Amino acid sequence: MQGGSSGIGYGLKYQARCISDVKADTDHTSFLTGTLSLREENEVHLIRLSSGGTELICEGLFSHPNEIWDLASCPFDQRIFSTVFSTGESYGAAIWQIPELYGQLNSPQLERIASLDAHARKINCVLWWPSGRHDKLISIDDENLFLWTLDCSKKTAQVQSKQSSGMLHYLSGGAWDPHDINAVATTCESSVQFWDLRTMKKTNAVERAHIRNANYDMKNNHILVTAEDESGIHIWDLRKPKSPVKELPGHTHWTWAVSCNPEYDGLILSAGTDSTVNLWLAPTSAEEEATSESIAEPPAQRADPLLNSYSDYEDSVYGLAWSSREPWMFASLSYDGRVVVESVRPFLSRR
Repeated sequence: MQGGSSGIGYGLKYQARCISDVKADTDHTSFLTGTLSLREENEVHLIRLSSGGTELICEGLFSHPNEIWDLASCPFDQRIFSTVFSTGESYGAAIWQIPELYGQLNSPQLERIASLDAHARKINCVLWWPSGRHDKLISIDDENLFLWTLDCSKKTAQVQSKQSSGMLHYLSGGAWDPHDINAVATTCESSVQFWDLRTMKKTNAVERAHIRNANYDMKNNHILVTAEDESGIHIWDLRKPKSPVKELPGHTHWTWAVSCNPEYDGLILSAGTDSTVNLWLAPTSAEEEATSESIAEPPAQRADPLLNSYSDYEDSVYGLAWSSREPWMFASLSYDGRVVVESVRPFLSRR
């Protein structure tokens, strides 16, 4: 099914590529996003869906000193988030706190809680464990995986352990297993590597070329979804890592990001440099195939895993975020700074 966007839009002042659901905000559907301007003062926007669900409201606008290449909201404190940033010459990462008075027009400055300053290489991302409160953080640079202990009350972050990926691997990102606090996946140009954080040793690998992004299924153990440039989307059962259990065609250009729905089995978003967001239904077991009957598509049509294609964008789409509070809602972010929030309810049964 093809279609343009009927979603709710919000425009940033500058280019941008990262957006995050504010999972800890249980009262609102809200997102954090940050800009990527080399010459202008960059901004972090806290945006919320209005109570009527008809508009996106800026609840806070904060200056950020550098280009924001990665942004992630703390899953247990709605005022805390991380950024990876570039000065144009070097990369850094920090943990920030939104000030308490963030409803005012003249918002005060963000407070830097801690700097993740042990990296000598280009930092790619910061990971929070997505399933609850945890005092550990992961940061990934081109060659190394760092495990940090974060103490927000003392405003400190200390390296607990560090491991190199090895000379043959150039790390690009990663994902923390929501079902296992000691398991993390890292992506590189030729594989996904799996690590045990207790020993900082590799436990397994999926050999696959040109992986851009990986995301764990929040509902199903052992399921990982990867976006792989021009080869599309692959769904892996990590107990059988030699080949994917399902393959989806992806996008007409690079498939840049994938995101599994936090509540509905087999519901996956993907975004690409073809200026499109795709919504897929791809359950991975017979039991999940049965639950997919909750999707309001006739059986003959359900054979096509592509439920909808949102194509009303004018630039590459790099950012995706499902709402954990309203899991039928998602936000997307295109490089030109356009945020769009959509509902997938038309594709869910009316129980």
